[in-house]
Amino acid sequence: MIRVTEQESRYNNIDEMSFAEILQHINEEDKTVPLAVERSLPQIEKLASAVTERMKNGGRLFYIGAGTSGRLGVVDASECPPTFGVPFDEVVGIIAGGDKAIRRAVENAEDDAVQAWVDLKEFNINAKDCLVGLAASGTTPYVIGGLNTARKNGVLTGCIVCNEGGPIAEESDYPVEVVVGPEFLTGSTRMKSGTAQKLVLNMLSTTVMIKLGKVKGNKMVDMQLTNHKLVDRGTQMVMDELKLGYDASADLLLRHGSVRKAVEAGKKLISQ
Repeated sequence: MIRVTEQESRYNNIDEMSFAEILQHINEEDKTVPLAVERSLPQIEKLASAVTERMKNGGRLFYIGAGTSGRLGVVDASECPPTFGVPFDEVVGIIAGGDKAIRRAVENAEDDAVQAWVDLKEFNINAKDCLVGLAASGTTPYVIGGLNTARKNGVLTGCIVCNEGGPIAEESDYPVEVVVGPEFLTGSTRMKSGTAQKLVLNMLSTTVMIKLGKVKGNKMVDMQLTNHKLVDRGTQMVMDELKLGYDASADLLLRHGSVRKAVEAGKKLISQ
C-alpha cells in the first residue's frame, strides 16, 4: 500500500523559515483537514449508525490505538461520561503500552499484535460490543491484531485511518479513511492526521450519544455537574426550560442531579 502519511512534505528547508512562514504554512495545511473529513462523511455515517444500533442493545464502544492515535481515543472516551452522563465503562479508550503510555512512549508496544486482545479481555469485551481501531498509518500491528481477533469473536469493528487500503481497514466492518496528505513535518502524524482523527472521533461519539437520547434540543441534559461552571450552565438550561428564577432552578438541579431529572421534576411540580 502507498502510505501518504509518510510521503515527503510539500515544504523544503522549513528549518530556515521565519516564525511567520512556519505558522502560515502549518495553518494552510490544517485548512485542508475538514475537507478531507467531508469526503469521508458517508463512511462516518455508516460507522455511527452501526455503533448506535449495537449500543442501543446494551453494547459498549471501545477504541484502541498507539501513540497519538491511542491518546486521542482515550481523550474521547474519557469525555463521554462528563458530557453525556454515561457510565465510565460504556466508552473505553485503550492505548498500546497501558495508561503510562499516555504520557510517555512505551518502546515496541505498537508492534505487539497479540496484546490488544489481552487488554480488551480485561473489560470482558463480547459480541454485543463495538471496537474502533485508530491508526494514522493504517498498519499498526497492535490495532490489526485487536481488530482481527475481535471480528472473529463477533465484535463489530471499525477504524479511523489516514491512508487508503491498509490492513486495518481490511479488518474493519466499517472503515473510515480520511486521507489528509503529507504532513508539514514529514511523517509527523500528530499534526494533520491527528487533527483528522480528533474531528472524526468528535463526530462519531457525539452523533451516537445524540441518537441514544443523551441530548435534548441542543443541550447536554445528562452532563455531570462536576464544577461550578457546569452547575451554572445546567441552571441556565433549567431556567430556559421551566421559566423559573435562578435560585429555584439551581435548587432543582442540585436536588435531582441532572438537567433532565430537574426539568422532569419541575414540570410535575408546575402541573400540580
